[in-house]
Amino acid sequence: MASTADFRNGLVLAIDGQLFQIVYFQHVKPGKGGAFVRSKLKNVKTGAVIDRTWTAGERVNEVRLERRPVQYSYHDGHHYHFMDMQSYDDIPIDGEVIGDDQLRYLKEGMECSGLVHDGTVIQVELPFFIELQVVETDPGVRGDTAQGGTKPAKLETGAVVQVPLFVEQGETVRVDRREDKYLERV
Repeated sequence: MASTADFRNGLVLAIDGQLFQIVYFQHVKPGKGGAFVRSKLKNVKTGAVIDRTWTAGERVNEVRLERRPVQYSYHDGHHYHFMDMQSYDDIPIDGEVIGDDQLRYLKEGMECSGLVHDGTVIQVELPFFIELQVVETDPGVRGDTAQGGTKPAKLETGAVVQVPLFVEQGETVRVDRREDKYLERV
């Protein structure tokens, strides 16, 4: 058991038989009345976000999730299949659970981190920094800009990011998937 004083981003709670991860929280101490905590909670399995207010010091059920390495294998049209790197089990996961922001960067053979609860993987997180090949981009013409310019580049997974003018088709680039941002050539 934990209290609202132990809240931190990423903490997983069991509420009404479901798992919720704290996305945002704020301790509020109004001038009149008791203190309370506002929070945004994301359902770990469905991805739905809810708002919840707690009284200060309220006890909550904290859940410990284990991280386990998993590798993306294939997509069968309904589920994305991952292989548990420890037990070699096939783990089918719905695309809604993974999220569109991560699916844009998912590539066959990619090693990811699986969140495990009660022996089963319930969610998959991709690495923050991913190396992908540029499959389509316009040629950069020297002298087009006064400052360093950028151009859109389509990556091998279908994601589109802004890259500097000197990046050419066929090169491999490192991307921060959280911000859809080009970092460097590899």
